[in-house]
Amino acid sequence: MSPDALVEDITNLLEVWVTGWAGCRGYQTSTEGRFPAVLRADTTGDWEYFAHDPSDDEFAALVAKTAEAPARILTILTNDVLRYNQLAGKHGLNITSASQAMMIVDMETQDTEDPWLSDDDLNLVTSQVDGVHHAVVRSGEEIAASGRVFVVDGTAVFDKIVVQPAFQRRGLGSFIMKALAAQAIGPDVENGLLLASLDGQKLYSHLGWSVVCRVLMLSTSQEGADLSVG
Repeated sequence: MSPDALVEDITNLLEVWVTGWAGCRGYQTSTEGRFPAVLRADTTGDWEYFAHDPSDDEFAALVAKTAEAPARILTILTNDVLRYNQLAGKHGLNITSASQAMMIVDMETQDTEDPWLSDDDLNLVTSQVDGVHHAVVRSGEEIAASGRVFVVDGTAVFDKIVVQPAFQRRGLGSFIMKALAAQAIGPDVENGLLLASLDGQKLYSHLGWSVVCRVLMLSTSQEGADLSVG
C-alpha cells in the first residue's frame, strides 16, 4: 500500500509504528481501550499510552490511566495540536515534548544498496537479533553512529538513529539510514515509518520522507523531562 493511502488511516499507522518501536526495543505491549500501550522497561519503568485524535471522553479515560503514576506518559498523534494542548491543560497534564513528528516514506524512493564509508577511520558493523536489524559505525572502539529497524506488515520502522556529537555533520545520519534500508528491504517492504525530532525531521525530509502528523507527549510529572529521545 502506498504512503498516501496509509496516511488516510493514521490510527493504523500508529499501531504499526508502536509494534515496530516495541519490537526494536524489546518492550511489552498492551492496549488501553482501543489504543496501544507500551511498558518502557528501560527508561521510565512504566506505561506509555498512545492515541490518534482521541475523543474528549477517550482522552479523559487515558488521562486517568496516565495519572495513576508520575512516570506514565500519554502520547497523542494529531494535526490539531491546539485542541490537545487545551485538553491537556484542562486535565492538568504537562507537555513534555511537542517537537516530534511521525514521518513516512515510499521505500522504492530510497537508496537500498549497501553503502560504503569514504573515511578509512570508520567501520560499519551490521547485525540482526530477534528480527531487529542493527547498524553501528565505529571509530576504533568508539561508537560514532547507530540505528535499528524492525519490519511490521510491509513497513520498516526505524528507531534510535543517533550520531554522536563529535561525528556530526559528516553524513553519518544518512549513511545509517541507507545501511538499515539495505538490511531491511525486501519484496514485501513497501514503506518506512519513524518518529523524528526537529533535527531528525530536517535529515529525513532531505531523504524524501514526509510528515504525517505531529506528536505531543504529556505527563502529570512536574519535572518537564523530554522523554522523546529516550
